[in-house]
Amino acid sequence: MSNKLINLNPDLKHLRDDGFEIEVRGGHLIVHHIPYVNSNREVKLGKLISTLVLNNDLTMKPDTHVIYFMGEHPCNNDGSIISAIQHASVNQQLFDDIILNHSFSNKPHNGYENYYEKVTGYAEIITAQAKSIDPNALSKTFKVVECSEEESVFKYLDTNSSRANINFINEKFKGHRVGIIGLGGTGSYVLDLVAKTPVDEIILYDNDEFLLHNAFRAPGAPTIETLNKQLKKVDYFASIYSNMRRGIIPISEKISELNIDLLKRLSFVFICIDSNSARGIIISHLILFGIPFIDVGLGVEIVDDSLAAILRSTLGTSAKHDHLSDRVSIHDTADDEYDTNVQIADLNAMNAIMAVLKWKKHCGFYKDLKKEHHTTYTVNTGQLINNDLTA
Repeated sequence: MSNKLINLNPDLKHLRDDGFEIEVRGGHLIVHHIPYVNSNREVKLGKLISTLVLNNDLTMKPDTHVIYFMGEHPCNNDGSIISAIQHASVNQQLFDDIILNHSFSNKPHNGYENYYEKVTGYAEIITAQAKSIDPNALSKTFKVVECSEEESVFKYLDTNSSRANINFINEKFKGHRVGIIGLGGTGSYVLDLVAKTPVDEIILYDNDEFLLHNAFRAPGAPTIETLNKQLKKVDYFASIYSNMRRGIIPISEKISELNIDLLKRLSFVFICIDSNSARGIIISHLILFGIPFIDVGLGVEIVDDSLAAILRSTLGTSAKHDHLSDRVSIHDTADDEYDTNVQIADLNAMNAIMAVLKWKKHCGFYKDLKKEHHTTYTVNTGQLINNDLTA
């Protein structure tokens, strides 16, 4: 199936977004899973097949109102042939797995303007009879559409973006190589969100194992068996998100001055680690490399019988990094307000959302009017503060 060709044409894309199982092959549009009634009043599944007129991969107005069908001749719910569309029985082999058994003719006054009108017109006539017998006989199955490596970084079609008509905005992520340093609570949620964008690669850096305490502050629900394997975090998360997309690269190393060159080819980096000294090394080199980054921080304290928390997200770029010395701690201290061991999944997720939203604004996916480079959210007051604006 040529998903790129379908995406180019609003009528074909409309069919797919509506849930039809469509395929473009050899100059023909094939619509699978069309429920119909046969002469014995049984509900069966057939296929609608139409010639497809293209000009430089763009669909033209259908050259004929006639459409073909693979299956028995569709009938009314009483078993009588639907005479309104009856045309001819052809029994012609089109492909190894496609036979044109019948042709139908049902011409509107001005013909069909596009293939969406043509397919839905015939499908409604045929499936209405099937649904009167079986209400679950639906032609719109929303079947998962697989994508080849050449078509997409995703293993199946991103119909969410397609239905919202924002694929062209998603193009802003193409060619990006995003690094996530640290796959604890916040870093794992950053991965969950970034994995759903069409960046070319996501490189994971962490040398720790995925253990019991990690399960309570990371997305998903690992089994006991998985936890007992004590997999490296990068391998555990790579195995999960590789189900959805290509380009997940696990590197089970802690970033230090010895291997800092691993970051050189990245286009953006999320820093989600606890060590301030390691943070300082990474930030100084990313500035030197000219690679933009976001550093996150999360501090939680027990106050009386409740928790008070501050979440931080700080953007640094080659053009603006003069604010970092005031916003990001690069020395390990005992009283750092962002450095505590208490972490809660919702706080980690919120911290990740703050970071990913800012990254998407930086990429131009979201409108960015203020261009803030430092954001904090204080849970106990509900206060969200943006600082270091460049707008």
